[in-house]
Amino acid sequence: MSGGPIPHYVRDDTGDPFTAHVFGVKMATVSFTPNIQRHVSCPATQVEGKTVRQVLDALFEGNPRARGYVLDDQGAVRQHMNVFVDGHQVHDRRNLSDPVRPDGEVYVAQALSGG
Repeated sequence: MSGGPIPHYVRDDTGDPFTAHVFGVKMATVSFTPNIQRHVSCPATQVEGKTVRQVLDALFEGNPRARGYVLDDQGAVRQHMNVFVDGHQVHDRRNLSDPVRPDGEVYVAQALSGG
């Protein structure tokens, strides 16, 4: 991970996302494995959201290519991907309703297969 600040994405009262460097505001941090970052640009980012869906939607608004890599056309986590919240794999891969703490950590990784 780079040593620079992590961007924060918040919404103004119109609902449009904008970047803000706000101190003291707790937001979830979303990180992607280096393996994913070789295929699509997705630096660690802080976003608001109470569920995995809200957090990922906020992140992917500014990065539709990453959205297509992680989620299928129905908005569910692709079979070859895993999402973790605070070190625990999400249970709801379709609706992404698992809760995220305001200062939680969401980690997106490619699933491993084989033997």
